[in-house]
Amino acid sequence: MSKTGHISKLSFGLPSGALLLQDYFCNFTIANLFNTIELMPLTTQMKSSLAANLTKLFNNRLFILSIFILLPAITSYRQYHSGTSHNNYLIFIYTYFHANDHVSLFGRYPEYADMNHYGPLFSLIIAPFAQLPEFLGMFFWELANSLFLYYAIKTLPLKDAKVNAVYWIIAHELLTALFACQINPSITAIIVLSYTLIDKKQNFWAACLILLGTFIKLYGIVGLAFFFFVKQKPKFIVYCIFWAIVFFGLPMLFYGHEYILLQYKEWYLSLSAKQLENATLVSWQDISLMGIVRRVTGNPHISNLPFLITGVLLFCLPYLRIKQYQSQAFRLMYLASTLIFTVIFSNSSESPTYIIAFTGVAIWFVLQEKPIQPIAIALFVFAILLTTLGSSDLYTRSFRDNYIIHYSLKALPCVLIWFYMTYQMIFKRFDLTNNPTA
Repeated sequence: MSKTGHISKLSFGLPSGALLLQDYFCNFTIANLFNTIELMPLTTQMKSSLAANLTKLFNNRLFILSIFILLPAITSYRQYHSGTSHNNYLIFIYTYFHANDHVSLFGRYPEYADMNHYGPLFSLIIAPFAQLPEFLGMFFWELANSLFLYYAIKTLPLKDAKVNAVYWIIAHELLTALFACQINPSITAIIVLSYTLIDKKQNFWAACLILLGTFIKLYGIVGLAFFFFVKQKPKFIVYCIFWAIVFFGLPMLFYGHEYILLQYKEWYLSLSAKQLENATLVSWQDISLMGIVRRVTGNPHISNLPFLITGVLLFCLPYLRIKQYQSQAFRLMYLASTLIFTVIFSNSSESPTYIIAFTGVAIWFVLQEKPIQPIAIALFVFAILLTTLGSSDLYTRSFRDNYIIHYSLKALPCVLIWFYMTYQMIFKRFDLTNNPTA
């Protein structure tokens, strides 16, 4: 990556969307392409034309969509043909098979390593994919996750250029989640859509998504963070109760109430046991604020409770600024805060979970007003280098294993950004007339 001053020279009179991406440092790939163009033995006019065409390409929504289709094609092919690397997908489809056989959804089985930790409703969600040949099912599962997230981001009330920037910022983190065959891209989409549906006053469907996410992986419950932005709150509460009953009882229609009630009990027990397992110093989980502290101090017995209490208090403080609710930017900051909070205060967080948090980072960054504060730029670049690229070959395996993974450092930039974002939400005076989509 060249110096930022070098990037700033490459304006070439480009369209505003491209300049936005350059100003925000939102796409290192574009920047590197521009740097390459600058070094080419071409005339200034040719360089300008080539740069403009590249910028147009990277802002082309159809091209971005093709990337979101290509990524799951690549990851599913690679993971399927590498054997045990698609273990998570095997866990998922066997929840359907085990539900059909009326055996525990949360036991250990020889077909795969680890255990299932998703609710009984998930056995119905994964059912269509489980019916297909394994590779095809895996590909369509990955594709569904990627396209669901693509659609959710598209609904954000932001300028097109900013939406495009969000796509590119999260692309590498999406790749990480897809390599793990995780459902986290869909959980991210559920949280984002919960916000946008509430923003559009479509409370019935917002409640549907919030409860759907809750009965799949619990993370969906954080969509209730947008309750204070809801119009007609009593109706919204009724909608939530309705969907809770629907999703709680739906698996019973297929598998019987006695079996499903037992599985809900086992789900609770499995999640409780998982919390204890995650808090060790050697697990692949606990990439969180608490995990950093536990691993830096070498003390696995440090409780989550003080962190959670502090985090919830800080998270809720901006709610007191009721007048700021009128600002779309303020409400979007709450969406970003929710996405990051969900991950950095969960000791179940692992590397593929960070598609959730990094979508929050992307939204936060494109909301920064110009001139962007140096601290915001520094935090964003730090997040790119350590959170997104921390598991890449940018670092040696020894450094990744002994520092980034060992001390849960992937969480650190997101933690710092969340604290800075919280400070902004508490003290910044948001422009109540500002419309990010204008």
